[in-house]
Amino acid sequence: MTYCVGILVRDGLVMLADTRTNAGLDNIATYRKLHLFQNDGERVIAIATAGNLAVSQSVLNVLSDGLENPETGKIETIHTVSSMFKVAQFVGRAIREVYRIHGKSMEQQAAAFDVTMLIGGQVKGGRLRLFMVYSAGNFIEATADTPYLQIGEHKYGKPILDRAITGETDLSETLKLGLISMDSTLRSNLGVGMPIDIAVIRRDGLKIETSHRIDESDVYFADLRAHWSAALRAAHQAIPNPPYGRD
Repeated sequence: MTYCVGILVRDGLVMLADTRTNAGLDNIATYRKLHLFQNDGERVIAIATAGNLAVSQSVLNVLSDGLENPETGKIETIHTVSSMFKVAQFVGRAIREVYRIHGKSMEQQAAAFDVTMLIGGQVKGGRLRLFMVYSAGNFIEATADTPYLQIGEHKYGKPILDRAITGETDLSETLKLGLISMDSTLRSNLGVGMPIDIAVIRRDGLKIETSHRIDESDVYFADLRAHWSAALRAAHQAIPNPPYGRD
């Protein structure tokens, strides 16, 4: 399994992804799922992937190697498309191209063509945006009403974000809440595992402000987990017991 989340707030974008891949109980490995593409001052793009690892890697290779633009005949790559909306379209085209090459043979082998991607970033002259692209190549965009998008095993971390995140949340607070959301998922699903990759992009900065990998030795994350567990215990103990069933 996988857990990746992108959170778009007033001051910027936070993206987090775990690194565990699981092809069976005895076949667990670590692969990066958060991929960064940047040309400082021109564009900055972060892509988080979930689903079949072979499909995800093939799509990422197509994004770097390029596809022919049907209107101009020129080869486009993720480094040359002119807006974030067109980046989302380009990723959708790349997914469909990989399906054209591999999809039918995968289905004949009873292997699901399964891939979902979060695409966040900014191209010079445009605004900071966040999209989720599905395996059919279609996509949705984060909005002020729903400023975060998740892929993979999202249900354990979603309640944290639903209760605490708004479009006006401070960027550092957003990262903290994203990490709490990740911790909740780590505790409840063995298919999601460390290390955790994080990226922070400040609005109009056009560069990665923070890129960091959190492993088991990370002091801050260990402290965050301990504080969050203690806070939850204190919170439920402070709530009066229910009156139901009393004599």
